[in-house]
Amino acid sequence: MTSLLHRRLTDEYVNELIESAPCCVAQLTDDHRRSLTARFRAVASPGHRRLDAWSVEQAGQRGRAFRWAPATARRVLGNGALRRVAVQPLTTITGAVRDELADQMLRAASGYARDGSLSYWLASAPHPVIGLVTAEAVNWATQLQEITEGMHANWSVAASDAYYDVASARTTLRGRRDVVIDRDDTRVIVRVRSGSPGKSAGPGLRADLTIDALADHDGLAPARLIGLWPEAGVCLCVDGTMADLRAGARDLVRTAVAQRRQRTPLAA
Repeated sequence: MTSLLHRRLTDEYVNELIESAPCCVAQLTDDHRRSLTARFRAVASPGHRRLDAWSVEQAGQRGRAFRWAPATARRVLGNGALRRVAVQPLTTITGAVRDELADQMLRAASGYARDGSLSYWLASAPHPVIGLVTAEAVNWATQLQEITEGMHANWSVAASDAYYDVASARTTLRGRRDVVIDRDDTRVIVRVRSGSPGKSAGPGLRADLTIDALADHDGLAPARLIGLWPEAGVCLCVDGTMADLRAGARDLVRTAVAQRRQRTPLAA
């Protein structure tokens, strides 16, 4: 049976979810990885596909093509800014965001930014857009800082999301993670989302849980993956059990199947 806990978003409940996370977690073996690879290879794809919690929550439906905007850039810059503040406590959030922006633009000026990257987009953005990006990133970093300040456990801002390339299946999986909490031999992952959770929020969390376990060198799942929706005042979480990992893997494969069906032209 899969797990899904629902709580109000308060410091007390978040700490309770962190402290009560299971001590024993499931582990994915090479056999599990080979089985998942076989399932994805059975779902033909005309090109390289990328799946994440959002695609699972949307049941593989096509959305608008991704493009950089202040709302899509804020998380990358905001998380990077909070990492700077954690290392240099005297740095302000606004100053850290500006430093992140400067580093991104320097990367583009040095020729290390590829087309379509955040650095490339920022380098060609007009000044009003840069101002909007700065404001959005400051708001994101401030919100995340307020969340982490209420945590009793030691935490760190994730250096990157979790990525896993499914061997020979032309498939890349991306698991969202914002804060990592190390607990002895286990870890708790916290991710933050805008808006409010929908009916498919649970499958989305399980997808992130499964991808994080696949990306781990030893295949160890997080003890608990906590999703926070600050605007709605809601938090949900799933545990690192084999039942949840299997459910997450099934949903990812189903999403790939749904995408293939949508792209297959109907016979006349």
